[in-house]
Amino acid sequence: MDKQLFEMGLFPASFTHPKTVFTFALLDNFIRGNLECRMGMNYYSKLRQITSNMFPHLVPDQYGELLRVARQWHQLKLLKWNRFSHKQRDLNDGELALFCLACLQPGINVTLSNEYNTTSKWLYSHSLMMDGNFKDEHLHPTNLEDEVWLIEEKGFMVVRVRY
Repeated sequence: MDKQLFEMGLFPASFTHPKTVFTFALLDNFIRGNLECRMGMNYYSKLRQITSNMFPHLVPDQYGELLRVARQWHQLKLLKWNRFSHKQRDLNDGELALFCLACLQPGINVTLSNEYNTTSKWLYSHSLMMDGNFKDEHLHPTNLEDEVWLIEEKGFMVVRVRY
């Protein structure tokens, strides 16, 4: 049944007894809106308002299901973008991190000269920065046993134990 739903462009909130589905377009729009505008709960409030303009408070609360399905959808997108969608193999560490064409990568998109090793090595060094709006509120989840790690150490983040 879930395969039929996927063929129709619907992502079920449950694979055992699906009662709620989300369209692929909605999931793409939700992820884009959350990424660009940080509007997770506001987006869901908007959906409830669209569903029932007069009585949005009577629309069943499916926000938890939307968040879970959006995380699964994003993981599937990462697999697709990195050409893992049809392969049955284990991922190596960092294999889902997207390659940045804009970043200078010596030997890949920057030609190295003989003087690179001695005088201009600092030109192509990597530096990690954090802006002033960084918040660590997600570092201390309220219910750690409820957290599900979908792509631990397959993207940019390290394993929880090593961290």
